[in-house]
Amino acid sequence: MEHQPLRHIRDIADVGTVPPLEGRTPLEGRRARLERFAEILERDPDRSFITLEEIEFVPRTERAAIRADNSPLAFAYADPVLRANGLADDTFGEARRFFALSTGEAHRLLCSCVNGRTVKAGPTAKRLRRLAARRPGLWLAYGCAAGFVALPGALYLFG
Repeated sequence: MEHQPLRHIRDIADVGTVPPLEGRTPLEGRRARLERFAEILERDPDRSFITLEEIEFVPRTERAAIRADNSPLAFAYADPVLRANGLADDTFGEARRFFALSTGEAHRLLCSCVNGRTVKAGPTAKRLRRLAARRPGLWLAYGCAAGFVALPGALYLFG
C-alpha cells in the first residue's frame, strides 16, 4: 500500500470527510448499527456481494480475521457513518464486535455454506432488519449445507 497526502489523493478520487458526531446522534447499540447497515444496502438492492468462504472450517484462532473484497462487510466499512461510529475494519471478528452479533448470527448472514458464493444486497438488508428487531440470546438457528440445527441460546460452529 502506498501512502500519499490527502491533497494528492483528492486529484485522483472523490474524497469526502464525515463531520464529527457532535450535534448528531451516534449509532448507539446493536439495533441502530444493524439498521444503518440495512439502510445502506437497500440503496442498491440488486447489488451482488461475495460471501465469506466456509467460516466454520476456519480454525477458531483465525476466524476473526476472515474477510473478502466486495463482501457486505467491505461495503459496510466503506460507509463513513459506520466508520465514524467505530467500525474498525471489514473482518468477521470486527463485524461481530461492532454489530453485537453472535457467531451464529454472523455465520448465517455472511457464510457461503448458508448463502451460496454471492448474496444480493436487498435480501441481506432484510435479514439485518430481522436481526435488529430481535433481542440477542433468544433461540438461534444455525444453518449449513447439511441442514439446520436450532439451539436454545447457544450456537456451536464446527471446526
